[in-house]
Amino acid sequence: RWLRQHEYVEKLNMHGILSASAGQEQLLTELLVTHAKIPVLIGELISVEIWKHKIFPVLCRLEDFKPRSTFPIYVVLHHEASIINLLETVFFYKEICESAEDSILDLIDYCHRKLILLAARSTKAQAVTSSELRAEHLASPSCMQADAVLPQELQKQAEMMEFEISLKALSVLRFITDQVDSLPLSALTRMLNTHNLPCLLVELVEHCPWSCWEAGKLKKFENGTWHEVPPEDQVKMTKLDGQVWLALLNLLLSPECQRKYRFDGFNKSQLLKLRAFLTDVLIDQLPNLVEVQRFLSYLAVTDPAPPKKDLILEQVPVIWDHILKKNSGKWEAIAKHQVKHAFSPTEEELKLQAQRWAQTYSLDMMEALAPDKPRCRVCGVEAAKRCSRCRNEWYCSRACQIQHWQKHKPACNLMA
Repeated sequence: RWLRQHEYVEKLNMHGILSASAGQEQLLTELLVTHAKIPVLIGELISVEIWKHKIFPVLCRLEDFKPRSTFPIYVVLHHEASIINLLETVFFYKEICESAEDSILDLIDYCHRKLILLAARSTKAQAVTSSELRAEHLASPSCMQADAVLPQELQKQAEMMEFEISLKALSVLRFITDQVDSLPLSALTRMLNTHNLPCLLVELVEHCPWSCWEAGKLKKFENGTWHEVPPEDQVKMTKLDGQVWLALLNLLLSPECQRKYRFDGFNKSQLLKLRAFLTDVLIDQLPNLVEVQRFLSYLAVTDPAPPKKDLILEQVPVIWDHILKKNSGKWEAIAKHQVKHAFSPTEEELKLQAQRWAQTYSLDMMEALAPDKPRCRVCGVEAAKRCSRCRNEWYCSRACQIQHWQKHKPACNLMA
């Protein structure tokens, strides 16, 4: 049942990506809102996070755990990445944020935990990641054999995956801050005072864990890989930089946030560090930051009034605490049960799982998820046939395929 659920999440994720690239994600968001699936996804996200912290380390320590394939474990690790990627795609919309209801508090806490991991990354850790976090080092389903991927290797891959998940959480948090005016009061209090997100975002601006220097060259993490930045682009703002600045802009300039935030000596000194980063080059790339610059100049010469304590009863997140309390002291027993019933499949079960995943990630499935039907390469009408050799070009009829063959032949020979 769980694997089937993960397949559904994976297909939703792929559908979300394809729909967003075509600017047609409105249907997906409406379905998620109508069927109240956002709280379900958030609950699943936190469940997998707890599994990674409580169950996965126990699995890696079990001496008698020698699975035929580690792919089922990798699927669970990947599940968190699929959900947070789906949430990143849809949380741009206000109705999605509102449909989260009380679970938005749990999602804020989740994002805060991930941002803490980003802020804690040392310069040394950045350098190691930039050299190790590459596609060829990440496990793929086809190479997930027990003799090739040991539990220690899985742990390393989980750590690498954690970095990208944390960056997705940063984007989700920024989308949440876009809706500060419609968030519950408890959500604002949690972001501003419980977690002090403005100061945490200042840490990310200062240390920028998605960039590092190696051998005198600047490298930045974008689109899933580290790449070297040429000197002329070193002052260019990345998407991740923009997410941090936009979240700060939302939290610092909202009248409601200004009324609730404690501008004490420490918070004030941390926020004023931002002035050193607000250069003319940066503001040219994101002109709205001039408002942040003005606010910080005002903050430097004034002492804002302390926030009024007008909230007597405050909602608190429940998903994380509920799961921990329900399973306290049972983690090892759960791990051993999962080893026996989930992570030690027979050869036949492995083949069946492989077939299901081949269907999930097949080219046909990806194209079926696309909002537009394929078009004939020659005449442009809707096509139902394609080249049987390379399976890359589509045609409406045999006549169009024959007409196009001389042009298509060189590429077909390369791809076939």
